[in-house]
Amino acid sequence: MCRNIHTLYNFDPPVTEDEVRGAALQYIRKISGFTKPSQANEAAFEQAVDEVAAASKRLLDSLVTTAAPKDRAVEAERARARAAKRYAAA
Repeated sequence: MCRNIHTLYNFDPPVTEDEVRGAALQYIRKISGFTKPSQANEAAFEQAVDEVAAASKRLLDSLVTTAAPKDRAVEAERARARAAKRYAAA
C-alpha cells in the first residue's frame, strides 16, 4: 500500500477536505501509475480523484467509535521515531 496514505479517522483535530483529497490523489496515482496524467487522461483522472475523495469522506463521516481521538502531534512523533529507527538500520 502507499506509504503516503495515512489513517485519517479519529483524530483531533478532525481530518480536513484537503487531507481526504490528498489521500485520494495518492491512491489514484498508485493504481493508475501516473504522477501527472496526459491531457487525454486528465479528465478521467480528476473524476476518479473526486469520486474516491467523496467516498472516503462518506466513510469517515459514517464511522463510529468509543475510543478517544488520537492526538496528531503525538502520532506524528511516533511516526518520526519509527522512521528514524527503520532508516538508521539501513
